[in-house]
Amino acid sequence: MTQHWSIDLSFEEDGTRTACKASLSGPNAPGVQAMGVARRSPGDTPDAKIGEELAAARACSDLAHELVDRAAEDVESHTHRPADIAM
Repeated sequence: MTQHWSIDLSFEEDGTRTACKASLSGPNAPGVQAMGVARRSPGDTPDAKIGEELAAARACSDLAHELVDRAAEDVESHTHRPADIAM
């Protein structure tokens, strides 16, 4: 059995702040979403690519934590004991 999940990243920028929403999609993907934000310091030269990279990295990191938390909940529902899942 092969599963395929895709991570979708969408961005919103306002000149000093870049927000990224990460979500999983696919036939059996869990409905997990996460956010990441990057802020440009006033003295920095504007560069949308840097803000997008940082916001995406933070959103993907948050997404990973959400998936680990969901997996821990699933383990606990099966074992009826606290899950010991490290990230």
